[in-house]
Amino acid sequence: MAEASFLPVISHLDVERAAQLIQQAYAPPTISTTPEDLKRLQHELFELQKRPEAWGLVIPFLDHPDPNVQFFGAHTAQVKIARDWALFPEEHALQLRDLILQLASHSMATGRSKIILRKLFVALSSLALKLVPTHPSRWPDWILACVMSFSGQGAPTEHIHDFLAIVAEEVGHADLFGPSKLQIQQSLKDAIPMVVQAVRSSLESSQDIPSALRCLQAWMSTIPSNDITPLIPLLISLLDRAISDSVTFEAASDALQEIMTKSALSDGSGSRTLTEPLLAWMDLRGGKIVENTLSSGDVDEISHSFCKLLVALGDHSTSYIATHIASTTPVVPLVPSPPGVADLPVKTRGQLTQSFLRLLLAYTGLPGYYGVDEEESEMTLGFWYLFQEALWSTDYYIPEGREQNSDAAGLDAGADAQAMAKAVYSELVHVLRRKAAFPAKGSGWSKDQVDKFQVYRRDIGDTLINAYYVLRHDMLGYYVGDVAQRVASRQENDGWEEIEATLHCITSIQEALDLEKTPHLPRIFSPEILGRLPSTGASRIRRTTLGLIGTYSSWFASQPFETPGLLMSVLTYVASALTDPSLCLQAANALRNLCDANRKALAPEIGAFAELHAALGSIPDSEKGKVVQSIASVIQALPAHEEIAPTEAIVDPIVQKLAEALQSSALLPEEARTITIHQLEILSGVAKGLTRSTDGLVILGERDSESQAKLDDMARARDDPRTIKLRESISAALRGVVELWSTDASISNALSELFKSITCLPNDTTLISLPAGPLLELVCIASRRQLTAAWLSLAAILIAQLNPPPPVLLSGPHVKTGPTPEAEAIVASALPILLECALGTMAITGAMEDNPDIVQEFFVCMDRTAQDFTRSFYTLPPGALDALLNCAVKALSLQERYSLVQACNFLCTLINRSSVEESLSAEKEQLLQVHGRSIMKAALEGFASVAPRSVVPNLIEILGTLLSRAGGGSGSGGGAGGAIAAQWTREILFADDFIPSKATPEVKEKFVKAVMSSRSLKKTRDAANQFTLVARGLEGSGFGYASVSM
Repeated sequence: MAEASFLPVISHLDVERAAQLIQQAYAPPTISTTPEDLKRLQHELFELQKRPEAWGLVIPFLDHPDPNVQFFGAHTAQVKIARDWALFPEEHALQLRDLILQLASHSMATGRSKIILRKLFVALSSLALKLVPTHPSRWPDWILACVMSFSGQGAPTEHIHDFLAIVAEEVGHADLFGPSKLQIQQSLKDAIPMVVQAVRSSLESSQDIPSALRCLQAWMSTIPSNDITPLIPLLISLLDRAISDSVTFEAASDALQEIMTKSALSDGSGSRTLTEPLLAWMDLRGGKIVENTLSSGDVDEISHSFCKLLVALGDHSTSYIATHIASTTPVVPLVPSPPGVADLPVKTRGQLTQSFLRLLLAYTGLPGYYGVDEEESEMTLGFWYLFQEALWSTDYYIPEGREQNSDAAGLDAGADAQAMAKAVYSELVHVLRRKAAFPAKGSGWSKDQVDKFQVYRRDIGDTLINAYYVLRHDMLGYYVGDVAQRVASRQENDGWEEIEATLHCITSIQEALDLEKTPHLPRIFSPEILGRLPSTGASRIRRTTLGLIGTYSSWFASQPFETPGLLMSVLTYVASALTDPSLCLQAANALRNLCDANRKALAPEIGAFAELHAALGSIPDSEKGKVVQSIASVIQALPAHEEIAPTEAIVDPIVQKLAEALQSSALLPEEARTITIHQLEILSGVAKGLTRSTDGLVILGERDSESQAKLDDMARARDDPRTIKLRESISAALRGVVELWSTDASISNALSELFKSITCLPNDTTLISLPAGPLLELVCIASRRQLTAAWLSLAAILIAQLNPPPPVLLSGPHVKTGPTPEAEAIVASALPILLECALGTMAITGAMEDNPDIVQEFFVCMDRTAQDFTRSFYTLPPGALDALLNCAVKALSLQERYSLVQACNFLCTLINRSSVEESLSAEKEQLLQVHGRSIMKAALEGFASVAPRSVVPNLIEILGTLLSRAGGGSGSGGGAGGAIAAQWTREILFADDFIPSKATPEVKEKFVKAVMSSRSLKKTRDAANQFTLVARGLEGSGFGYASVSM
């Protein structure tokens, strides 16, 4: 055993006490054991491990007879090296290296468990990360040295494989900078020949194959392709030898999958050495595996692994498969058959590729239902997307609308490839239609099984979109023909499952269709199909049909010669389902989509919608808002002056019911509250429906006379006494609701949605649109009563609407930009109230930590205000801006990421916007003079440890902003312009009250110099990232750079 006198010596009695603590913590819980007991024991162990004397526990714990104590000893070695290395005496580093190496060798020789060995292997790897990247290296050839030590002690080959695998994993996760990173990576490269030889020896001798392959997988991303290629034939031969040994087969299959996904060959290269040999093996052996699977009705471990191998090869070699799908080029084996063994028939690339596709299709279409009978079909779906993309990128596969190569040979090759691709995808379309069908009623599926199958059906739908890009109208024609044939031949007692599956497939491909050029859709909505579908009972197919109608709602608008009869018959089908509680959601969605997409076509039928409105009482309350929104959509298509009467007809009853609810609130509070919520939701639907569905963009520099005329008509209609009265009654009702129920969460959410719907940009003004200012006043009233994240979020939206773009874009200097004086006055009045409410709430001890949603939305609101109304912060009452900035600085120490990020955004926006507006230069200088240093301190302490690592990029933005704005400089990276901020940096870092960290004075000085000399935000970012890692003690660990540089 290596000399260990340099470690602290702990008495035998103390060791035993600590061991008993471990045994209590890891012992099976008894009836008397409480969670608090376990928590207390774990805390004591954690505190024990933190003490410097804990180094002295490693050897006695590893010698202890209890495996739990042994494990804690190995774990302590790992933790102390990874976390407390800075406190370990540097002069004893090499002695510790020799000791840990000896302990690992001894543990292997004495048969310690794998979990203990793993901890010791991780400890050795962590130690190497400290010792290797030095000049000169204090542990040259460390991997070879460890392996030689283990072998010399008679360690089993399996354990050496495990050690090598852990080395690759740990070094791969560690983050180092510059030369240190290069040194540790070079140490891996130096060990590659030894690793490859170790793996190869095991494969050739058929010993320790699983551990050898795990080792190979861990090193896969490090080993160069010329070292991987010789191993491929060995792995494929392993598949052959292990055709009945599932453990070895899976291990070889996993290794080949890793080669295709993570090695130097993962980019699709190695067609001769990897793709073709695997295709040939699959052609030879795959059919038997699939045949066994289908005959037994069970996907065993080998079949499952084979499916994964198929998918991996498909993902890796998609381009090869697409390019050679019809190739007549023979595939000649790289390695000839051994003497006495007959050569296999030579096959073409096209034959091997087609054989592969047949095998993959077999798994895509496995018998039974996904999630119940099999789990493999879903694994194959991603390939069909990649394959379609690859087909489009080949030279001879020409999508619709592109010109064909005029070369005759190219024409023949392209025709063969297209025919084969269409044949494959035609079979896929048939298979997926079958797989999408639910079982007959009474199958006994659990909710989880149904939910899982629904997700699978959505994935099928995504795959069908790619199939459509290959088959085009033929695919839709097949599905429409299939459903037409099935409804025509259906018997009374037949189920609807197969028809429903076809309708689901048609629904899924809508986004890929050019609706104006699709010839088959009229049949779906005609009496031939829609007229034969059930209108009562049969909930699943009716639900799917309603979804189909809603999905294709815009198709009706694309039909130039469409008569209202077809559209109205579809609307009748939808309306008949509105009263069915199990279908009303889908029916209301379909109605909303139809009315929104076909407003002009339905406007002449406004009378029918009056009848629908009259029948509103029979529709469930949850969907009334969507139904009224649908009616409002049709009303919006009428000329503005004709909208007034029907709008009155649907809004007046809502306002009246709101007034009645307010009056009855004292007698029937719960009933009045429920009515109020429903009416607010319905009114929100009206507001959404009356808002036009398209933006009607105007080309810059041109006046759109038609759009301007519509805006003028709307303005005149809004000036009508009836609409003025209507808006006044809405405003009064809303004020009454806010004053009575603003503290109710459900009502405040309903109000929030309504406020968003009933306010708009100038181009989208409706008869009932309300100005943002009075609504912001209501938000302030509600916030004073009870501040919530919802009110703050709404305030941000309303403040943004107070500075909208002009209603019609015109060129020329006369177009005013920026907020109006009226808007500035409104914000100047609202901002102090919002600050009073929010700062008062967050001033309570622990409030910011307990209410992250309020903190987040508050700073979102402040950020929005700073963008549009920067000056309003400088007209606040005395002390308000100081309180706000103090709160923002405090927020920079929060542990909740989103709150901290929004506080950073607000500070950067306020400083930058104040710097951009010349009229605010004095105010900006005063702001930075008073608060700049405290903001800088919060950012620097955030780097050091206070803030979560994930927000370091946001803190860097603050640093960059201060460097560019403090001192009147310009630019974004510091330099002379940031002299004052750079001076703050030096003073803060070297002050006695700077938060304790692992950053030495040398590290701090290096950071200050980097900041002062930086001329770009990128260099500032790099310097801040490196300082963060060092200050937190993460340099060279697996917790570092990736987590702070995203």
